[in-house]
Amino acid sequence: MPRPTATQLVYGSATVFLSTLAMLLLSQTQTGIGVAVIALAGLGLGLLVAMTVPMPGLSRVARRAGGSASAPDGPAPLRAVPAPAERLPRQRAGARIGERTR
Repeated sequence: MPRPTATQLVYGSATVFLSTLAMLLLSQTQTGIGVAVIALAGLGLGLLVAMTVPMPGLSRVARRAGGSASAPDGPAPLRAVPAPAERLPRQRAGARIGERTR
């Protein structure tokens, strides 16, 4: 399993702190069990947020293709330029869509 990045640690920690504080203030619980349940819920939410923060590395396209993010070994091959299509008549500057041009 890869190590978490600094961004993941910061987002996860902030989520744990803020969500636990918000839940404690909103629930107004005073029992030890209630506080423990809210603390566990905050930890779980922080873990979820930390794991969903995107990690640097391969792009989504490269991950789908199974390739790597390294630079290619040589120059990209040249592709043939397609032949230009028939030229369409230009519209007048003030012409509206669907109006015939002269």
